[in-house]
Amino acid sequence: MFTNILVVDDEKEIADLVELYLRNEGFTVYKFYTAAEALKCISTTKLDLAILDIMLPETDGFTICSRIRESYHYPVIMLTAKVEDIDKIKGLTLGADDYITKPFNPLEMVARVKAQLRRYTRYNNSEGKTLEDSNEYDFSGLIINKDTHKCSLYGQALTLTPIEFSILWYLCENRGKVVSSEELFEAVWGESYMDNNNTVMAHIGRIREKMKEAPRNPKFIKTVWGVGYQIEQDE
Repeated sequence: MFTNILVVDDEKEIADLVELYLRNEGFTVYKFYTAAEALKCISTTKLDLAILDIMLPETDGFTICSRIRESYHYPVIMLTAKVEDIDKIKGLTLGADDYITKPFNPLEMVARVKAQLRRYTRYNNSEGKTLEDSNEYDFSGLIINKDTHKCSLYGQALTLTPIEFSILWYLCENRGKVVSSEELFEAVWGESYMDNNNTVMAHIGRIREKMKEAPRNPKFIKTVWGVGYQIEQDE
């Protein structure tokens, strides 16, 4: 089965480089230099992952990411020439799963693509499971099932990306324990945590938003300032 990857970057050399390395790995690449072409592809083509440049001449990558998240859950990786945390946080808050700062090592880019695809495949693969195999947490109106990768709150389905599901599952799995940002990042992303990494914070904010949690007094995901995050045990 072919894996279809969307690549959008108005810098032709970078788009061509990304395409070359991805094709060498056997991926099918849909490459575009403009947002308009990319948006048309998104609506007409079955995609498995998107790599979006943030800085595009007419419509930025943030807008494309938002459009994708309106209907699809496949991984989105943002390419950015900036190093400001605000850009990274904005992308992650809009539903991006990862970001790569230019200039980048093409081999690292390929590795990140493969990691996201593995996570997405696990997220969607529930074949061969039985009720006896089910891994599920059900408390205070939140139901999350590891085998089906479905989650609901007060009977309403929560639409989570694979990364968001993994974060929420890890916190539920460690319910009652305060989980540091470092531990959460390394458990979910499988990479070493760097100081001043706001990736976890941005994703936690996105999950809370989907759960309609009050930012200053969330019911489920508590912030333990200076330590990490916690889902408390039922009393």
